[in-house]
Amino acid sequence: MTGHDGWEPESAGLVRPYVITRGRGLPDDEQLSLITLVTAAADHAQRPTRLSPEEKSLLDLCSAGYLSVAEIAGHTHLPLGVVRILLASLKEGGYLMTRPPVARARLADKEILEEVLNGLRAKFG
Repeated sequence: MTGHDGWEPESAGLVRPYVITRGRGLPDDEQLSLITLVTAAADHAQRPTRLSPEEKSLLDLCSAGYLSVAEIAGHTHLPLGVVRILLASLKEGGYLMTRPPVARARLADKEILEEVLNGLRAKFG
């Protein structure tokens, strides 16, 4: 809705994410990265009624199995930062379990790979 002089508040779009997250800040990237897997805790059936509609939606989505933080943000159409904040809050409340991403594998030593290749060539021609 515009005022009498045609002025429209610019911050109207920023208020909703702030209200959804209740002003909380972003969690650390190590705590919830884009590829961290999230699922509902086993005892999620005892949900309190004080959860926001967005938090209830996240719990319902996560109760189907493990999803990454990026997938959850895509399904909910909420900004990634908002989703990360809500997931961190639900995790602190014991409603969600997270599984950190698997650490990158160490690259194989080139000399060992050459020895294996030479051994295979010697054995099988």
